[in-house]
Amino acid sequence: MEQDKARILIVEDDRELAEWMQEYLQAKDYQVSVCHCGVEAVKLIQQLNPDVVILDGMLPNLDGVDVCKAVRPEFTNTIIMVTARDEEIDEVLGLEMGADEYLTKPVRARALLTRVRKNIERQQAKAVTGINNNSSLSKQHLQFDNLIIDKAAMSVSLAGVAIKMSSNEFDVLWLLAQQAGQIVSREQLISQLRGFDYDGFDRSVDLKVSRLRKKLGDNPAEPSRIKTIWGKGYLFVKDTW
Repeated sequence: MEQDKARILIVEDDRELAEWMQEYLQAKDYQVSVCHCGVEAVKLIQQLNPDVVILDGMLPNLDGVDVCKAVRPEFTNTIIMVTARDEEIDEVLGLEMGADEYLTKPVRARALLTRVRKNIERQQAKAVTGINNNSSLSKQHLQFDNLIIDKAAMSVSLAGVAIKMSSNEFDVLWLLAQQAGQIVSREQLISQLRGFDYDGFDRSVDLKVSRLRKKLGDNPAEPSRIKTIWGKGYLFVKDTW
């Protein structure tokens, strides 16, 4: 039934590309809406709360980075930024402002579908976990002194203050906190978060960690709560909260 289909919003001013993505994803049984400018995108994201937003970096009126910045405080589902190959600065800015990952143009069908499917599957799995969490509540709740992470409620608080974050930021924090005191490699994070192998160039996890540090009061110059272990990965420190 239509209301049971995962919802995707495509924000792309190249109408031919937007039409191709819409037809392709509809053929894969997704409910797809399209808009062509940033101002309209902000309104639609707030109104529709889609499962995935596919967001072009360069848009009229309001570009993709500004759209991310505008909606991210409340919108917790996936944002996939689409950039041209020579727009690395937009890619980095988009990820810093709250995009979860990115695709480069020309958009390849399989790469598009893989990212959409993996993100929707993860969000659906979270919903099931939330419904069935009563039998395993202890596994859904982690506490490190003043830091409380509740997987069932998808909530984080530090010293009694609620910390807002996207679902993908929460996933990174949860995976690191579950293995507190152990080094977690980028390869492990990419594989668990996205379901495909790390290619050596993906910066999305690094930028999510950077955003987490800011939100959790960790000094970005000398982090003590989520440490970077150069050449190995990240370490969530148990006793610094």
